[in-house]
Parts: sequence; structure tokens; C-alpha cells
Amino acid sequence: MVGAVENVMAPVSGKVNGAVEILAGGFDPTAVVAEPLPPVVEDNGSLRDFEEEEEDAKPKSREIVLGNNVHTSCLAVTEPEANDELTGDKDAYMASVLARYRKTLIDRTKHHLGYPYNLDFDYGALSQLQHFSINNLGDPFIESNYGVHSRQFEVGVLDWFARLWEIEKNEYWGYITNCGTEGNLHGILVGREVFPDGILYASKESHYSVFKAARMYRMECVKVNTLTSGEIDCADFKVKLLANKDKPAIINVNIGTTVKGAVDDLDLVIQTLEECGFSHDRFYIHCDGALFGLMMPFVKRAPKVTFKKPIGSVSVSGHKFVGCPMPCGVQITRMEHINVLSSNVEYLASRDATIMGSRNGHAPIFLWYTLNRKGYKGFQKEVQKCLRNAHYLKDRLREAGISAMLNELSSTVVFERPKEEEFVRKWQLACQGNIAHVVVMPNVTIDKLDDFLSELIEQRSTWYQDGSVQPPCLMAEVGKENCACALHNC
Repeated sequence: MVGAVENVMAPVSGKVNGAVEILAGGFDPTAVVAEPLPPVVEDNGSLRDFEEEEEDAKPKSREIVLGNNVHTSCLAVTEPEANDELTGDKDAYMASVLARYRKTLIDRTKHHLGYPYNLDFDYGALSQLQHFSINNLGDPFIESNYGVHSRQFEVGVLDWFARLWEIEKNEYWGYITNCGTEGNLHGILVGREVFPDGILYASKESHYSVFKAARMYRMECVKVNTLTSGEIDCADFKVKLLANKDKPAIINVNIGTTVKGAVDDLDLVIQTLEECGFSHDRFYIHCDGALFGLMMPFVKRAPKVTFKKPIGSVSVSGHKFVGCPMPCGVQITRMEHINVLSSNVEYLASRDATIMGSRNGHAPIFLWYTLNRKGYKGFQKEVQKCLRNAHYLKDRLREAGISAMLNELSSTVVFERPKEEEFVRKWQLACQGNIAHVVVMPNVTIDKLDDFLSELIEQRSTWYQDGSVQPPCLMAEVGKENCACALHNC
């Protein structure tokens, strides 16, 4: 598995199960397109060339209509010809498609700024394990009948995070999830099982998976207002708690919101609960630390996320700051809570308290490999780099007269949404209303930010050059002090 951008042009070669290698050592992905590229199946069933599909895939304004976005284009699966084993035409055809796709991935990686994925990794040493179907079934701490697993790696990773969040080995339970959403689904499910009649409280800027959990579990959910920063408004939280004093509280605390990277004040949330008369046995707190849950422990003067405080669970994503090449996450809760979910599974000769049955057994190995290579000091160094580069980007935007905001504990820079959808899609920016953001990750260098800034400033000068349209006012989104509109930049 090759992941590092620097190594992405490495030749794909070797033998798999005795098959002759397809691509030579000096392979040029632009050179092997002799066979026709696969046709694209349109929603009306007709076919067209891959080149036409690529042309139509150029950035355009898109309307998302459920049901109308399925099978608009795809790479068709075709049946092998009778003599394919002799001619090798099918293998050559597929190799050309994969070469073209690989080239696309290289380009897309170069222009990746809006989503929190660390693309700076190299897992070539783990390629030897790709020939095995590794599946971690059931409870990570209980051996099952299935022997091709990676539980020993999984538990090692869990112990590392348990130390990070200050909970003893005999006091926690957890597992490596298939994504960050699964961590939220599990944490909130544990809260619901501990308090079946509890009300779920979450700020309106919480990740959509939190509200998905409320729908899935048929939970009463109360949305809490936020401050301009995106942090939960504990004054509004207090009002809504007092209106439901008769029911236990299940709270989602954001350790970095999706759009603004805001960190909810965990201590203030706990203080608000106590002031409203909620004792520790009447509330459950799940901390959604998807990205910043792994960054905050390495930020000086940042408030601590720790099980020494009355929290119930913490989850982080493994494919974000850690840089795992496949979606995964880590979910840890208190041992005392897990029995309400756990059940015996005779088929596995184990117990299970996870959301999913089968779990990717490769993910724990990738996480274990990275944690061992970097360690606490390595992550601390990367966190400091991200924060420095984020401040650089914010300052350059403000110098250019562009509204921009950066929360104190964040590497997410929020700024004025670019006017052209083509620019948004090229740089893969995440947008909401009048704002967009760049998430500065370890792979985002100053050079990359300079390229982005140069193009943004150049194109922006054409968007507003005739004066008929003015840049939007972002006071409501980022605060008056961060707004550079004509009204507030006086």
C-alpha cells in the first residue's frame, strides 16, 4: 500500500498468486492507454466514452436531488471474452483504466484542502499483509474461533489511547470502528442504554452523525445554540436543561466542530449540568473528537479531555490526523457501561458490544504502525506545524482583505466562500452558506497554501472587479472583528 504523495509515482509491479507482473518498473501512467477506456453507463442505459465522462465531470454548479444522483456515470463491469486468458486483452484494459485513475488521484491529492484527512503517509512496509483477509469479529478482548485477526494490534492501539485519555486498562472498554460516525453512534447508544429515557443534547454545529443517531435510536433530541465561534452556548444549554429537569441528560460534546473547528468547553458543560441539579449519575457525556481529539492533548494550555472528568466515552477518527489510508476510528468507553450492550454470540465463541459485526482487521495494524513510528513526540511536532501553518493562512487571507477566522485551538481556517463553484471543486473546499474552510493537516505545506492563496486572490479580483457584486458580509458567521466586508473593514 503506497500512501505518501511523494511516493505515489512509484511503479506498480510484482507477482500476485503467480501471475506475471502487469506494469514494468519504468511504467508511465500516461503511456498505457492503447486499449479503449471503459464506457460509462448513463442513467438512461446508454454508453459513452470515458473521455466524455471526464469532460462532463468538470466543476459545475450541482443540484443534489435524491434518486437523481445514482448511476449518472460509472465504469461498467463487462464479462470477459472467451479467449481473454490467452490474449491478455482484459488485463491490459483494466491496467490502463487503473493507470488513468491513479493519475487522477495524484492530481486530486495535490488540490486537497477542505477535508480533514492527513495524506502524508507511507505504508509500503505493510503491503506484505494485503494478501490476507483480516477480520476482527466481536469483542477485541475476547478470542473467537476466527483465527485470521489482528486483535493484538487493536488492543495495543486501544491501550495507547487509554493512556492518552487517562483511564486505567481495567476500567475501559473500546474497539476500532469502521469510521468516525460509528464512534458517535456507539457512544450515543451507550448513553441511551444507560439512560433509556434520557434526552440527547447537541449543539446545532455538531456533526450530522449525532442527529442521525437520534433518528436511528428514536431519541428525543434538543439542539443547543452556538456562539459565533461555533462553540456550544452554555447559557442556552442551561435554559434547555432546566426545561427538562425530570429526565436524564445525554450530551454530545464537540472536540472540534465540523465547519469551524470549535471546541466545546467540557468543564463549563459539566459545571452547567451540576448547576442545573444533575448529579453525575443522571448524565452521560460523549466526546466527539473526530479530528481534534488527537490534536488537543498536544496543544499547550488546551483544556484536557480525560476520563478523570465525569465523561462516558470518547471517539476519534483514524483516517484524519493519524493518516490511516482507509476510514476507521477509535471508540473508548467505561467498562461499567458496556455490559448493557454486550451479548454472547455462540457462532463466534465470543461476546459482542460493537455496532458492526465484521470489522476491518487491517486498520488496527495501520494505526499501530503509525503510533509506533511517531509516538507522542511525533504527533506533538505535527500538531504544532499544523497550528503554525493555519495562522499563516489566516493572516495572509486577512492581509488580502478577505474575511477569515481561526479558533484558538483549531487548524480549521474559515473564510469567505469563493464565488466560483469551479474553484471550490478544484481545491475540494467544504462550504456552508457564505463560508468555506481549509483544514490545515500535516500534508498541507506553506508552498501548497501559497499556491492556493495566489490563485484565490487572482480569481477573486475578477469576481468583484466591476463593483456590481460585493463580497458578502460574514459578521454573523465569523464575528465583526473577522469580517472584511465594506461595512466592517473601515
